[in-house]
Amino acid sequence: MTAVSGLKIGRRMLVQGAAAASVGGLVRPASAAITPPLLSGTEFALEIGPVPVNVTGRPRIAIGINGMTPAPILRWREGDTVSVAVTNRLREPTSIHWHGIRVPSPMDGVPGFSFAGIAPGETFVYRFPVQQSGTYWYHSHSGFQEQTGLYGAIVVEPKAGYRYRFDRDYIVLLSDWTDEKPETIVSNLKFQSDYYNRGQRTVGTFIEDTRRQGLSATVTDRLEWGRMRMSPTDILDVNGSTYTYLMNGQRTSVNWTALFRPNERVRLRFINASSMSIFDVRIPGLPMTIVQADGNEIEPVTVDEFRIGTAETYDAIVTPDADRAFAIFAQVEDRSGFVSGTLAPRIGMVAPVPPMDNRPLRTMADMGMGAMDHGTMSGMEPSGDVKPGVSVDNVAMMPVGRLNEPGGGLEGNGRRVLAYADLRATTPGTDKRPPGREIVLHLTGNMQRYIWGFDGKSFSEAEPILLKRNERVRFTLINDTMMEHPMHLHGLWSELDNGQGDHRPYKHTIIVKPGESLSFLVTADEPGRWAFHCHLLFHMDLGMFREVRVS
Repeated sequence: MTAVSGLKIGRRMLVQGAAAASVGGLVRPASAAITPPLLSGTEFALEIGPVPVNVTGRPRIAIGINGMTPAPILRWREGDTVSVAVTNRLREPTSIHWHGIRVPSPMDGVPGFSFAGIAPGETFVYRFPVQQSGTYWYHSHSGFQEQTGLYGAIVVEPKAGYRYRFDRDYIVLLSDWTDEKPETIVSNLKFQSDYYNRGQRTVGTFIEDTRRQGLSATVTDRLEWGRMRMSPTDILDVNGSTYTYLMNGQRTSVNWTALFRPNERVRLRFINASSMSIFDVRIPGLPMTIVQADGNEIEPVTVDEFRIGTAETYDAIVTPDADRAFAIFAQVEDRSGFVSGTLAPRIGMVAPVPPMDNRPLRTMADMGMGAMDHGTMSGMEPSGDVKPGVSVDNVAMMPVGRLNEPGGGLEGNGRRVLAYADLRATTPGTDKRPPGREIVLHLTGNMQRYIWGFDGKSFSEAEPILLKRNERVRFTLINDTMMEHPMHLHGLWSELDNGQGDHRPYKHTIIVKPGESLSFLVTADEPGRWAFHCHLLFHMDLGMFREVRVS
């Protein structure tokens, strides 16, 4: 088993990993689960091309790197300058974005933003200094290539050594795979936004709700959701009805396994490299101490479970004290599927996989209506300047702060669950200045038309957000939709204003819950053209994308 911390990977193991990757690294016997191979140093050569895979029993062609998907793990060292030559062996343009890595704008890898993309047959050399440490990842920013397999993990070792001791180190790379073409998924969603929702409420659930909360309340609730033409079961746009969920490129049945000896401290680097999935992660019977969020160190927080949005990363240290196997269990937010691996003292052991939790339901609070009585809704005016229309089918009337909440489906489950309010940076932020101005943006959409945007506008309709170099700005996001949006600002750190004062956590991706208003501070310390978007791939592609320009 590859151990990233020791950086010792024998030639035989490397060959095994490459052999597994030659068919996508997705089908291996349970006794020989392989993590994607590790590449380390300062000079790298990556080739993007088609890769045959078979995830579900049906052969398909994915897009990978060096003949594999997931792509190799890249190990860098803080303070080094790395050079990555990327050659395109596809028949279409491609790109690589270094997610969360602070790089000059031309190296960020977003076609059209100071970078033309990589044409078929061409090689582009990314070269930049590594100014940080932590757990990150890389993926294509061209079309839907990320959905079809073009993603991989990055580990940057700190120049001064690790703050928290550990004995073993593993990547846990979560992703979603579908045999459908991404273009088909988009077409289905445009035709019917709840196309993949197999959990609609029925007569049976009406009877159950009537028994629990009474006939009047149940009827009022159904009428209110009907008036809004929305469904409280619409949690994820794309889910387990088409997705197969993977851990390090492997299904649950493959039993990807991380090894330990009892009482060793094991670092697990969780990366959500999915296209459209939000995961809730736990290891039943084993507490997890979260020590890093989005590559940045935080004061340790011990929890039983955490939610990881698309593109987020969390580092957890666990100390299994028994000679038995533990399940590393990640269920998607709408409970339509899961993936599980094993933490065990020996290869071949299998831990019991827990049942999934009950499917959550959206509430009026998720619609930005707070805890108000339904009878008070008529005549109320929404907050802000955004109004319902062709591109906006809901506006939050009473958006609230929800940073103390772990997320829908996680409250009251009897487990200690991480919330954003728990994240506290180990050191104060470097820029103590108060923000000079505030930029308020509404996250908007129309589920019936499957349109997404900022302030009711798609990327093509909106002007760039202009920042002056070294300006200090507060961004406030108001989520007018019933979906979570993992928001990613390229090139600049987002300091989440979560009540921790100068110890605000630095993040590159922030989940904005339905009906939530939250703020983060930005120091515009890197000039260039930067993308700002929802990291749910189809939301980004269908409009929730803006340019932030620093000059």
